[in-house]
Amino acid sequence: MTEKNMLLALFEEVNRTALAVDKLRALGIDNEHVNVISGTPITEAMLGRPHQWTNVPRLAMGGALGGMLVGILLAFGTPALYPVYVGGQPLFPVPPSIVVLFEMTMLGIMLSTFLGVFLDARFPSYSPKVYVPEISDGYIALLIDCPAEMEDEVKKVMTEAGAESVKYAEVQPL
Repeated sequence: MTEKNMLLALFEEVNRTALAVDKLRALGIDNEHVNVISGTPITEAMLGRPHQWTNVPRLAMGGALGGMLVGILLAFGTPALYPVYVGGQPLFPVPPSIVVLFEMTMLGIMLSTFLGVFLDARFPSYSPKVYVPEISDGYIALLIDCPAEMEDEVKKVMTEAGAESVKYAEVQPL
């Protein structure tokens, strides 16, 4: 089994970071072993990385369907269980039922989306994290998990790509 080292490369520009990601890919380092840390949102497309799929939209649709079912039960089940006829009005009034269906569907979407994002982010995480103070100053960091035998080559490639510094990453609990 080979020893792995965590290297941290700091960049000032997104273009240089994208070039560094391409060079790492050319070296044979997979995207799973490269983590981008930034203070500003950087999309996968900006760095030429594959799109990350998430289950949040599916969970939101499931929540919408669940909320709609609860709305149907409230709007039509309650009058069926407890029929109250009021002054010639229908037992199942449509306009108030639409409001109840809409509100319960939206409530289901909001709850399931919140839980989906919460679970998808693997929050809370109690494992040690990498803290890079330079990120607050506008730098972009690449956290590279590379084999020990490729360490010198990765450092050289990162420096050629325009990294301000390449050093070992210190993982510490926050």
